[in-house]
Amino acid sequence: MTITLDVSAAVHRRAGLGRYAESLARALVAADPDGYALFYNAERGVEPLAGLEHLPTRTVALGYKPWRVLVWMGQLAGLGFDRLVPGATLFHATEHLLLPLQGVPTVLTVHDLIFRHLPEHHKPLNRWYLNATMPLYCRRADHVVAVSECTRRDLSAAYGLPPEKVTVVHEAADLRFCPQPPDVVAAVRARYHLPQRYLLSVGTIEPRKNLTRLLAAFESLHAAGLTAGWVLVGRRGWLTDDFFAALERSPAREAVLFPGYVPDDDLPAIYTGAQALVFSSLYEGFGLPILEAMACGAPVVAARTSSLPEVGGKAARYFDPTEVTEMEGAIRAVLEDATQQVELRERGLRQAARFSWQRAASETRRIYEAVLAAWGESRE
Repeated sequence: MTITLDVSAAVHRRAGLGRYAESLARALVAADPDGYALFYNAERGVEPLAGLEHLPTRTVALGYKPWRVLVWMGQLAGLGFDRLVPGATLFHATEHLLLPLQGVPTVLTVHDLIFRHLPEHHKPLNRWYLNATMPLYCRRADHVVAVSECTRRDLSAAYGLPPEKVTVVHEAADLRFCPQPPDVVAAVRARYHLPQRYLLSVGTIEPRKNLTRLLAAFESLHAAGLTAGWVLVGRRGWLTDDFFAALERSPAREAVLFPGYVPDDDLPAIYTGAQALVFSSLYEGFGLPILEAMACGAPVVAARTSSLPEVGGKAARYFDPTEVTEMEGAIRAVLEDATQQVELRERGLRQAARFSWQRAASETRRIYEAVLAAWGESRE
């Protein structure tokens, strides 16, 4: 039996989707080294995942947009792209793109339906594509994995998927995310020119991250001397003009730092050294940086929306992301209270430990087995 995993998002380093695909693939292969093959779109000459080069791998070489359109057209036409994954017993699409296959059962991971909740925060063409394709992909998949209960509810409400077709499998922080010793934190802080005291945000810079409101909150905290900087780790995404225009006008603009994409080898130290991770998103399918920060011993202050309380549990302090005053007050309360900081760190470490990729892999493997059993019965 060979399960083929689509790791396109991982080889292209597409933020949260890529981290999910790579972490799940590594955990699955660790448990069954000979049971998996990889598939990905090799546009722009990407490199294979280090340590997984030995796995049977198939690729296509198309631009991102042409490949998405080709997959969609294949689904609409009822074509089978089976020759792209020879020998596959089951195919798992780990992002929102389901290969049309006729002789192979499929599992689709759905991370979120943010394009429905916040349509104005997506580029029109991308929003149009997702609205056209996601209902089709969810119907065509033999089973759907949702990364949170929040996403499962969204799928049920939006597409009427029966409960038995959707299983929640939570993500987790990679084992490398753990509290770092002071000398490592100091070295990484120096490498990226970070101040001694800083607030941290992690994720692609895009409108739903709600950074313009967070900037307003940061200005007050910075003016009060409670923090020396705000560090935004992540690539610049789309529709960011309003945020950067606000930043240009901000009296605290020199204290806002953009290290860009940070390798995973350095990210744990940046989490560990932060005064707090502030996660201000208006909507998230999961919110992995919350667990990564907690696993590194950083206090977390997060928006009280979507999946974030599901992920953070009682280990984070929450705020209404549409209210700057409440956001600023929640962050201030943590920065001014050393006892609360210690409490959040301790709770966070325990909360992060409740999630693991080994558990996610085991739960995902059970889904594969159930799908294959049902597939076999339907063809008897």
